[in-house]
Amino acid sequence: MNTRDSLRERHTSIHSNDQLSTLTSSNLLVCLFTSPPDGPQRLSVSVSPSAKMLEGGSVTLTCSADANPAASYTWYKQDGTSDPHLLSKEPHLVFSSIQSSDSGNYSCTAENQLGRNTSDFISIDVKYGPQRPSVSVCPSAEMLEGGSVTLTCSTDANPAASYTWYKEHEDSPRASGQIFTITNFTAEHSGNYYCEAQNEMGRSNSTLLLITESAVDRTTMIIHITRWTLVFVNPIVLLLFCLWTR
Repeated sequence: MNTRDSLRERHTSIHSNDQLSTLTSSNLLVCLFTSPPDGPQRLSVSVSPSAKMLEGGSVTLTCSADANPAASYTWYKQDGTSDPHLLSKEPHLVFSSIQSSDSGNYSCTAENQLGRNTSDFISIDVKYGPQRPSVSVCPSAEMLEGGSVTLTCSTDANPAASYTWYKEHEDSPRASGQIFTITNFTAEHSGNYYCEAQNEMGRSNSTLLLITESAVDRTTMIIHITRWTLVFVNPIVLLLFCLWTR
């Protein structure tokens, strides 16, 4: 509530002519209204630009409050479950080239000798395109014929990326989605594969991953054939030899 300080000023005017000199006095009451000393009130936080925040762009957070005497300001960032850490002691927090790591929750505090006020957290969400994707393979990049192999693509992007799978030198995609499974593997499936990650901010391709038919599989088949040959053929040969020697 405002207080009223009154100041009384005395103004004197003198009117004169040849016939009469008159001294007239009048009192004028002047009222001055001033704000009382108070802690920070009506604390607000604004963001510029208020639209989508793109990685590499400029972003400014501004903190303001009504206070008498004037308030000092402090900016904090909340990271996960840890306590907020101090960033700046200015009313403006400026990111000249904002990065994905700057995403998070921010708050400001306005303070003078009569009180302190802290804003609610404001969320900063920086948008950026996919980083180079990584590909994992399970169980192995060397496949047994008739087996199954699963490829998984992952990347860091905001908003989240969509995934498409390609085989080298082919224009048509082999699959879409983060996971690509090849069943009943044959020699025709052998080759280099890669995934493409894409969102509204951009796209990025993984390095090539070579999937081949395992040579161990062919060796194992030869060993099995040899074993069965020894099991069935040798007794017959031995029997014929015995009959021949009689």
